[in-house]
Amino acid sequence: MQVTPLIWIITLAVTILFFVYEFFAHVRKPHEPSIAESARWSAFYIGLALLFGVGIGVVSGWTFGGEYFAGYLTEKALSIDNLFVFLIVMAGFAVPKMYQQKVLMVGIIIALVLRGGFIAIGAALIQNFSWVFYIFGALLLFLAYRQAFSSHDSNPAEGRFMKLVRRVLPVTGVYHQDRLTVREGGKRFATPMLLTIIAIGFVDLIFAVDSIPAIYGLTNEAYIVFTTNAFALMGLRQLFFLVGGLLERLVYLAQGLAVILAFIGVKLVFHALHVNELPFINGGQPLLWVPEIPIWFSLLFIGATIVAATVASLFKTRYGENRDDHGLVHGEPVITVAPQDRDEDSQADEKTTSTADRSK
Repeated sequence: MQVTPLIWIITLAVTILFFVYEFFAHVRKPHEPSIAESARWSAFYIGLALLFGVGIGVVSGWTFGGEYFAGYLTEKALSIDNLFVFLIVMAGFAVPKMYQQKVLMVGIIIALVLRGGFIAIGAALIQNFSWVFYIFGALLLFLAYRQAFSSHDSNPAEGRFMKLVRRVLPVTGVYHQDRLTVREGGKRFATPMLLTIIAIGFVDLIFAVDSIPAIYGLTNEAYIVFTTNAFALMGLRQLFFLVGGLLERLVYLAQGLAVILAFIGVKLVFHALHVNELPFINGGQPLLWVPEIPIWFSLLFIGATIVAATVASLFKTRYGENRDDHGLVHGEPVITVAPQDRDEDSQADEKTTSTADRSK
């Protein structure tokens, strides 16, 4: 696949312009997006990603097109898994809904920057050291095991990293609109909004560890790796508000992702054996009898796994026990919102509740 520096520059520029437009058109003015707004923009970004994949197939051949679509499906599924953790973080810090867009936007930008760095490092390693496929494969198999059997109930807001941040930064206990810092009594304090962004940035770093090896298990083209990540992240903010309630019903998504990661891990190990250069394996000679899993099979396997996990989850939550398997926080939040910063909808809800109580 021939990707000139000019194509890279155009791709990066268009990606930046999209995020700039998102900020000024949707995020700059705090508000909670409606279902209709979220649905329109989610459909737009998904459609744009699919059209881009068709363009790759037409211009560069359908082998690369298949790699793109397999990578996009994998990255989109992993991004949806990110949303589970984002929900936990938002609940843990009691982020008002009207400010959640800004938190998500900053978190997504951090994720794209971090993944861009990992992509560049991965491309350099793959180009110079074929044995890195062994490491990527082993890492994905380990992550698949952890994904399948972890409880998924930990709250990053209360993790060791955030406890360290709280010890380093003086923090105020209330939100001050969407400000990141505030001056009180002549001293500068971080707000819960800044803590939330730091927590989501840390989560993004953790998720990049399995995201990048997974996509490199499907393609060696850095351009495809970057564009699949960019498109998977572009519509993530809208998807958060569109399927927030549905996320609680996808109880088998973690297991589905574990199967996908394990499959890609095995694929990477097979590829590593096929191009082997390690002297203590087969005398440093490639094991050409080891099969290479074709991209069409990878695409079908990933798609079928996502569909199976989704259908099984919806069947379970509709006909089985309805349990909160993802550790979402319920009850009174620890962090409160300053009275002058609360949105009108929240005040209206309180008035409604108060009226109902008096009527009793």
